[in-house]
Amino acid sequence: MAIAPLTPSGTVKRSRTDTGEHAINGLLTKRSDLFNEAERIRDRLAEIKNDTEALDRTLAILGYEGDLDAIMPRQRRHVVFGKGELTNAIIDTLRDAERPLGSREIAAAIISIRGDDPRDRRFLTDVTRRASKALRILRQSGDVKGVKDKRGNMLWDWAYPHN
Repeated sequence: MAIAPLTPSGTVKRSRTDTGEHAINGLLTKRSDLFNEAERIRDRLAEIKNDTEALDRTLAILGYEGDLDAIMPRQRRHVVFGKGELTNAIIDTLRDAERPLGSREIAAAIISIRGDDPRDRRFLTDVTRRASKALRILRQSGDVKGVKDKRGNMLWDWAYPHN
């Protein structure tokens, strides 16, 4: 079964067949649309962030000295991992690893296992930060050990013998 080719504009060519190709083409088109929408949303978020920073600079120039963060509406807390889920994923990743791993490598592995996009840099950074904190707690409890590499980066390993 052939996979539908892309047109020069990046869309998937539609086909008319009696096989499942039309369903595949439809799904590929939808997938392409979702990736394009995600890119537009990322661009819009960047615009909003730049506009907000420009407003903050303007307020400072005009003499505003208040706490801008204090007057902002509270953001809803976004729960990424359930209770103990991140810790368990870290332990599983380190148990299966053949060598000590950095926090970012551990985070990327966890993101991939969850089925999320490891190319999402903001999400990868967020999970790396969360994993680093969980790893420090696991080190205090003796479940993992950390050693620094030649460049001073922390590499993490399971504290117990690998099977």
